[in-house]
Amino acid sequence: MTIDDLNDETRAAWDANAETWDARMGDEGNAFVNVLQWPVIQPLLNVVAGQHILDIACGNGLYSRRLASLGAQVTAFDFSAELVRLAQARGGANIGYRVLDATDEAGLLSLGEGIFDAALCNMGLFDIADIVPLFRALPRLLRPGGRFVFSLMHPAFNNSSSVHVAEEFDDEGQIKMTYSVKVSRYMTPYHARGLALFNQPKPQVYFERPLEYYFKLGFENGFVLDGFEERAFPPDQPFPTPLSWGGQFSEIPPVLVARMRLISSPPPETPARTWPNR
Repeated sequence: MTIDDLNDETRAAWDANAETWDARMGDEGNAFVNVLQWPVIQPLLNVVAGQHILDIACGNGLYSRRLASLGAQVTAFDFSAELVRLAQARGGANIGYRVLDATDEAGLLSLGEGIFDAALCNMGLFDIADIVPLFRALPRLLRPGGRFVFSLMHPAFNNSSSVHVAEEFDDEGQIKMTYSVKVSRYMTPYHARGLALFNQPKPQVYFERPLEYYFKLGFENGFVLDGFEERAFPPDQPFPTPLSWGGQFSEIPPVLVARMRLISSPPPETPARTWPNR
């Protein structure tokens, strides 16, 4: 299966899952959004009223609306026409939505070169079949010194190979439980199908990559890493099922948030990266 085939499959899955996802996220989000992501994304983006922010893989526009509420002018896009339709239906001032594929470098550049103060990709990079075109386009879309903030399901602990484990043990006469995560794949990029929400109609494709893949791609295109946080739930965070992410996994971060800042133009000889066929 080619990258184009996987990209088409991913788009079809998000179109099929759009209404389920919109109903789940709404305008309020969930614990991952409100406890792990937004409290870090907001200060890392450091939005100033009047700035122009690009929201990449915007989904139902949850973050676009939050950014606009801070006074930003937002350009938001997703390759799922159904998600964009639902985002537009939820309204919001100072937001322009577009249906656009993040693997289309020419399409990305059509958004306007050198006009964005910052870009955000919240929980989207692992849904994109090929992120090289996006990283190549971002230096031309951002103003000098522009910042790119992204969040990920932590690729070392929360990838498609990870298994949640609960073990009962006797600690000095007291029966206790310990919770851990078992991971069998990390270093080699691969793709796998899975469910973001248990009730979504169609599995989606996850494109799993190690952290070095993201960071090296940023470095090769003129970015430096100047903000990074690994995010775990606090011990008192409730969890819907015994082995779902919650306070019992408070020592294991399911999410990370990073900020990369543009400091230079990428060299013209930057090598193209290829995707292993796995």
